[in-house]
Amino acid sequence: MQTVLCGALCALAAYLLGSLSFSIIVTKLLYHKDIRTFGSGNAGMTNVLRTFGKGAAALTIIGDIGKGVLAVLLAKWAFASFTAADPIYGAYIAAGCAVLGHVYPVYFGFKGGKAVSVATGTIVAIEPVLIAPLAVLFFAVFFCGKMVSLSSITCAAAYPVVTFLYFYFTERHNTLLTTLCAAAIGGLVIWLHRGNIERIKNGTEYKFGKKKG
Repeated sequence: MQTVLCGALCALAAYLLGSLSFSIIVTKLLYHKDIRTFGSGNAGMTNVLRTFGKGAAALTIIGDIGKGVLAVLLAKWAFASFTAADPIYGAYIAAGCAVLGHVYPVYFGFKGGKAVSVATGTIVAIEPVLIAPLAVLFFAVFFCGKMVSLSSITCAAAYPVVTFLYFYFTERHNTLLTTLCAAAIGGLVIWLHRGNIERIKNGTEYKFGKKKG
């Protein structure tokens, strides 16, 4: 019962943290505007970068990654301190709920972003070593295609594979759980990019450095 209660509280805390959509917060505080009314209409770092520049984008990505890190670390601490369960359970509960909070933020009419930055933060807090191969993959795909969306989709697809390989050769007993949770988070990120996937297929997706005609 104590583990269930702890899990529920961690889920709630992670969702509320995830709902702090920093693209919206930053643009409203600095420019008194809602990023969702500009560009692609998405409450994400890429739209902030294209609309308001590097400074606002940097604040956005720091905030969104940071809330993912904080949500997972709080859950790991809570599970380690108040339950007999493996903290990895709390970590993935928090990761999933932080991502859902970002996508459906309670503070902003349940209209949020595509969860790439917050998912990155949760990965950092769950197992930092996983970030290295995903970062290499992200920048390799971006270098070739100049599309943040394509890089994000590729990393989301690779996330459960990298997770499986890491936990299989190190933890073993957590392999199935971690892989399934990673697949769920990666699958959600891909689904949120379904519009981008259509534009990539049609050759109309925005590429950095390419001027609009």
